[in-house]
Amino acid sequence: MRVLFVTSTRIGDAVLSTGLLDHLLRAHPGARITVACGPVAEGVFARMPGRERTLVLRKRSLSAHWLDLWRQVAGTRWDLVVDLRGSALAWLLRTGRRAVMRGGRRPGHRLGHLAETLGLSPAPRPVAWTAPEDEARAAALLDGDPAAAGRPILALGPTANWAGKVWPAERFAALARALTAADGPLPGARLVLLGGPGDAEHAMAAPLIGMLAAHPGGMLDLVGRLSLPEAAAVLRRCALFVGNDSGLMHLSAAAGTPTLGLFGPTPADEYAPVGRAARAAMAPDGSMAGLSVAAALDAARLLLPSRVPA
Repeated sequence: MRVLFVTSTRIGDAVLSTGLLDHLLRAHPGARITVACGPVAEGVFARMPGRERTLVLRKRSLSAHWLDLWRQVAGTRWDLVVDLRGSALAWLLRTGRRAVMRGGRRPGHRLGHLAETLGLSPAPRPVAWTAPEDEARAAALLDGDPAAAGRPILALGPTANWAGKVWPAERFAALARALTAADGPLPGARLVLLGGPGDAEHAMAAPLIGMLAAHPGGMLDLVGRLSLPEAAAVLRRCALFVGNDSGLMHLSAAAGTPTLGLFGPTPADEYAPVGRAARAAMAPDGSMAGLSVAAALDAARLLLPSRVPA
């Protein structure tokens, strides 16, 4: 079975779409899947089983990127074309079946909207694919300090794709200290800071890096240093991830890490993290400044096992 799967340009939406791919791989063992996505989302699918190739859709003026994609796929007779971008592409290809996502805003979580495209209910959870080399890189980064052996790891994601989604650095720092304090749910935990590539991402994280440089449990700055599969492997070893609404937040939940997403101006009912243990902390006034440390701490505690008194 040959499948063309057209998905998002953004990491978060691309991660959410992995549940559909996982479903197709389970329903059609041996399927050969071609994924078309944006450049920043390419790493989401790098370790996907059954992936024949990835076609990177680079935006061009006058929507010429769609013509580029059509030229690459029109010569193939597909068994299924899934188009989560709602374009006309699927109708211009030879295929046994088409599944095109309906566009426009509507109530409900984005994951449900994606699942409707294939008529699935309940919606399959997103997954995060890694390879042994990604797990080895995570082990090399996290196990290098013998003094930290056995201590839990708290991952923080202080960046986002625009400034309005970023929680203030001083609140991230206060939350990290409360979580890792002797009487906190993750006493003595090490900190790992994660974020996307590029100078802008690191500049966004720099204030928090400075505030936590002397953290008693140690702090590891991995902002911009990891591929997406490597980031998933690191996250899988963490006791908790706390981060802004971002692709990294969705990747953490997909990796199975207890994940707390921090929401202000973006709608949590549409984009809350989805995983085995995931929650959203929402600002009551729709701004990141309106989300208190106390509210985030309460939400984080609900994701962690209760400590047994000594």
